[in-house]
Amino acid sequence: MLAISALSDETAHNLLGVFTDIDDTLTTDGRLHAAAYAALERLERCGLAVVPITGRPAGWCDMIARFWPVAGVIGENGAFYFSYDRATRKMMRRFMAGEDERRENRERLADLASAILAAVPGSAVSADQLYRETDLAIDYCEDVSPLPDRSVDKIVALFKAEGAVAKVSSIHVNGWFGAYDKLVMSRRFAAEVLDVDLDADESRFIFCGDSPNDAPMFKFFSNACGVANVHKYAGRITSNPTYVTKAQAGEGFVELADHLVRARASFVPAAKG
Repeated sequence: MLAISALSDETAHNLLGVFTDIDDTLTTDGRLHAAAYAALERLERCGLAVVPITGRPAGWCDMIARFWPVAGVIGENGAFYFSYDRATRKMMRRFMAGEDERRENRERLADLASAILAAVPGSAVSADQLYRETDLAIDYCEDVSPLPDRSVDKIVALFKAEGAVAKVSSIHVNGWFGAYDKLVMSRRFAAEVLDVDLDADESRFIFCGDSPNDAPMFKFFSNACGVANVHKYAGRITSNPTYVTKAQAGEGFVELADHLVRARASFVPAAKG
């Protein structure tokens, strides 16, 4: 992985947007510090569409879309996006699954939650589960004592044994029924909100993340960046980012934002002829 300082001024100048994870990428030790939030504002002011992509629940994402300086938010690991039009005061909500399918899947996941808690001592259903529409989040280190890797692996295996997708974040194992992930919904968001073909223009976006559930994004985006705590998952992430920051978590995101803002301001196109 290259230092983020290696990302060229021209590449930064040509960017259209920044996709970013939230937990342990924007946040530090479970808190969103002022510097990281200010970094979001500075990126927006310099003309970039900022889009958080998170495993966090729909209830949280409604607030993020309304109040944060963002073009929208992709939640529950790609189950939906929310984008708030401030001019019309309308929220656009797009889900991968219909309402009936989401209700049926929640019932299946409730049964699976009981099985996982019984099989993996020390695990717990995430405190934010009440606000979720599509997935089950099993806490392995946020509000419980950190579980060993073997317990995390067992949670993943239990999800998969029931035909669910399972992804490991820095705090939860998220499981759901459906063929989607962060990247699938990023493509849809780019097309429907930004009017961009993400496959054709992926080099004009950067993604920032930190953990195994970010692997599809790290693999897809040539300009993907990990904050320094991505190193703790060495061997557990199937695809590494191209770049990495020196600082961890929210401070790493600020480092990335500082570089992008400075590079965009200082870039001078080559003279023609």
